[in-house]
Amino acid sequence: MNLWQRCLRKPRTVLLRRISFQLHLWLGLATGLYIVLLSVTGSALVFRREMDRAARPQAPPLEEGRPVLPKEELARLAAQAHPGYTVERVGNPQRRMALIRVDLRRGAEQIEHDFNGYTGEDLGDPWPWQAEAVLKLAELHDDLLMVVDRRGRWWNGVGSIFVTVLCLTGVVLWWRGLKVWRRGLVFGWRSAWPRFNFDSHSALGFWFFAILFIWAFTGIYLAFPDPFSRFVDWYWGPIETFENERLGDTVFRWAVRLHFGRWRSHTLKAVWVIMGLIPAVMFVTGAAMWWRRVVRKKLPRAAEAPGIITLRQEPQQVE
Repeated sequence: MNLWQRCLRKPRTVLLRRISFQLHLWLGLATGLYIVLLSVTGSALVFRREMDRAARPQAPPLEEGRPVLPKEELARLAAQAHPGYTVERVGNPQRRMALIRVDLRRGAEQIEHDFNGYTGEDLGDPWPWQAEAVLKLAELHDDLLMVVDRRGRWWNGVGSIFVTVLCLTGVVLWWRGLKVWRRGLVFGWRSAWPRFNFDSHSALGFWFFAILFIWAFTGIYLAFPDPFSRFVDWYWGPIETFENERLGDTVFRWAVRLHFGRWRSHTLKAVWVIMGLIPAVMFVTGAAMWWRRVVRKKLPRAAEAPGIITLRQEPQQVE
């Protein structure tokens, strides 16, 4: 039986699969908590714009032909609303809304408040704690709370490389052979827990491989964009005008949109929230398999002769 036939019929005997198994196992265990963190925070941030709008002061949209109050009038209303404070600056409308930011000072204390540009109503602090919480959630997902010098973004790129390797080794492990490959497509709903857990891990990996891989690969792009930009410039040539978008630019723009779930449809965003939790589920099901097949079997012997838990070969498939 040549190598190709072994890959098709007895993939467990192929060296590539054995190497893939070890990489998949140990990378999965090493990055598991990181994957869960990015999975949960990523799902929450799909509705980031909606959460931000709900948390921060809102004003009506700017209407053509309807002027906002003069800055002198807004300054007077702001000073009236905050006795003892001196108005230092009155801004311009923000985000195509009749939202005017006013800076006020009293001694060493400086505050900002947003005002309705049409009515002069004080809308409150532009950054209430709810908005700060949304921002911190975004910083946790994007930069692991290490914003200075983009250190967290760099570590996110490294983590995304590991997750990409997890996806690729998972493809190798998913193939079980010609006779049983269809088992990797379905969930064993009526099976015992070990078999159901195994089938769930395999089927989720198959049906959601494309989006899992896109999330991982775009994580690399978002952390290290320069090599990708240089490749697009080399292959498609330097951009001449911003109106003429190159194919590479379009691909990466859509990849980022898929990464964050930037859709107008709330239904589609809800789907993205649910799918965003799949990496966390994949880690839980994978860790459960490792615990049952390795740790639990080692526990009785470890009580007699403690030692390091190792896994030298791939456990047999649950039947």
